[in-house]
Amino acid sequence: MKISARFFPWVLVLVIEVGTNYNLFAQAVEAGDGKSSAVTTQHLTVELVSQSPEIARDGTAYIGLRFRLQDHWHVYWANAGDAGAPPRVKWELPAGLSAGPLLFPTPSRLAQGPLMDFGYENNVTFPINITAGPAAADSPIRLDAHVQWLVCREVCIPGKAHLGLDLKVVPHGQTSPLSGVMGEAIQSLPKPVPQGMKISVLGGGTEFVITMVSGQRQDEAEFYPLDADQIVNAAPQIVEATSDGLRLHVQVAPELRNLPARLHGVLKIPGQDAFEVDSGVLPGKSPLPANTSSGDAGTLTVVGAIGFAFCGGLILNLMPCVFPVLFLKGLALVQSSREERSRMRAHGMMYALGIVVSFWVIVAMLLVLRATGSQAGWGFQLQSPIFVAVMSSGLFFLSLSLAGQFDLGLSLTSAGGELAKKEGLTGSFFTGVLATLVATPCTAPLMGAAVGFALAQSPLVTFAIFTALALGLAIPYVLLTLQPAWVRWLPRPGAWMETMKQVTAVPLFATAIWLVWVYGRLFSSDTGDGGDHIARLLCCFLVIAIAGWTLHKWPAQRSSTVTAICLTCLALSIPLTAVKKNGVKWEAYSQAALDHARATGHPVLIDFTAAWCLSCQVNEKLVLRASDIESALTSRGFMTLRADWTQYDPEISRELRSLGRSGVPAYVLYPANPVAKADILPELLTKSLVLAAIVRNSAESPTSTLGGRL
Repeated sequence: MKISARFFPWVLVLVIEVGTNYNLFAQAVEAGDGKSSAVTTQHLTVELVSQSPEIARDGTAYIGLRFRLQDHWHVYWANAGDAGAPPRVKWELPAGLSAGPLLFPTPSRLAQGPLMDFGYENNVTFPINITAGPAAADSPIRLDAHVQWLVCREVCIPGKAHLGLDLKVVPHGQTSPLSGVMGEAIQSLPKPVPQGMKISVLGGGTEFVITMVSGQRQDEAEFYPLDADQIVNAAPQIVEATSDGLRLHVQVAPELRNLPARLHGVLKIPGQDAFEVDSGVLPGKSPLPANTSSGDAGTLTVVGAIGFAFCGGLILNLMPCVFPVLFLKGLALVQSSREERSRMRAHGMMYALGIVVSFWVIVAMLLVLRATGSQAGWGFQLQSPIFVAVMSSGLFFLSLSLAGQFDLGLSLTSAGGELAKKEGLTGSFFTGVLATLVATPCTAPLMGAAVGFALAQSPLVTFAIFTALALGLAIPYVLLTLQPAWVRWLPRPGAWMETMKQVTAVPLFATAIWLVWVYGRLFSSDTGDGGDHIARLLCCFLVIAIAGWTLHKWPAQRSSTVTAICLTCLALSIPLTAVKKNGVKWEAYSQAALDHARATGHPVLIDFTAAWCLSCQVNEKLVLRASDIESALTSRGFMTLRADWTQYDPEISRELRSLGRSGVPAYVLYPANPVAKADILPELLTKSLVLAAIVRNSAESPTSTLGGRL
């Protein structure tokens, strides 16, 4: 189940509470016993219907999962929209039979306050293709279906049913014509784009523009994406009629960091048909002109991206990390001006080849990463904690260098300079490789748009754009080899370069701070321990700062580079090491919760803690979260309560005073016997001490075999 992070209306609180990861279905009681094909439950009737009572061996037949809904209640499409979950079916079939996937008819837009659901009201039938193989029995066979659904109005109610349907397998048979309920269901499925119709997609910063060329004017359309979080579901979809079709403007979801390579979904023409959309997304800022084909626009866009990449490569030469390399190569040209022009040109070509080959290696690696599962390629995937941790750490490391703690360019030069010092054409080639290495921390204007576009295209286009970027980086030196006298027009290195570097560090530090906030938010919404993860990431920054100090202390030495790499790996392991989620659910302390637990015969452990208490955090991480401690608490039926004293709480203060304590940490165990006295543990915990206390205080528990509250 999915719910957009943009809206939290109170009418859908029940969806959020019971819906995550389909755990909502575990709370529903399954209706029916499989003996009937129909079951009536809350707000709907669900049934299995068949195209024919017979199915031929080695043949297929359609059956349908039909929902008849009360007024204003609805079930969901494959992509539920801002909230919800589609129906699911688990089959129990006899040997020789197999069932295809649930097929989804064209949905409708169902507004729910500020949200938009995609689904069905009144009646809907989901077709399913059943195949009978050679091993199917001749006798009547029974199809058993375990169905799960979510039905919603202002609130959402999960449901389950066990349905059954009898079919007879016959040696030969004719396919029954599709009519009635099944005929309507098949007709309501989205259709492939027919021959003669063209659908293309242009993607900009704020909208997708879907162009349909059908040969006749259209003035109504709706788009339903199959992939979540690509559009603003509740935003109006604006139709622009054209002489031979239409253009549909759909707002891009703000959380979509990169345009998808392809747009999948359904384009619905109300009153007519719906068509399957599976189209590549062409980047752009404005709708296609009515008299321009999508093919022409695509060619122009690719050419524009290549131009942006080339210009970005040119500007990259002026960045503080690249300009010194170019300037020194220019000085070398002046000193060797007596060489033959052909020899100098050969040096320029080898330098350019080194840059181009290096960029090809980089783009090949990016394409491999994209092929192994990254939908939009390499980019700001800010919903991934791993990506955010690595990106923020890299920006912090680069910011330290720009601020003057160490010279990143010098470190890279020490790592690869030996190859660049080689004489002749080999030296020029590896100088180009080195220029690429020192350019990687920098991003020039125009590069972002071009690279973002490139990584969403075919491999051929991606290579073309990155080659243009490489040529832009290489062309100034190549021109200098053609006209060495031009070197006198280059600005001399000086203090202005150092000032530029330090000023650049300020926005990078700010970006790193923002990413730390994002990192904490990724965890706090689900687990409530975002502060713990922020602390781990800040510890990573501390170790990275030590790595930077190492590079500053012994600059351009291989030992310092190796030490810095080891420290950086250690730093990244701090936030990237998965933090085990609590196996025991800690409930908020209150006197009422304690009294209830003791009255029901449960032993109780209370953790008096605070976020600012370092001893509390150490005890929690090393002892209370240990697997053997959690296992002991669970197996012996303990209720676990956490008294959080981070902010002043008079009830917790009174309880601490009654225990003879004036502050935290404090750990109290109450035996299962409701009249027994509390067992107070020392401030510094060990696992053996806690395990002994658990055994001691659960010895008389009548509920020790019930398990803990997980």
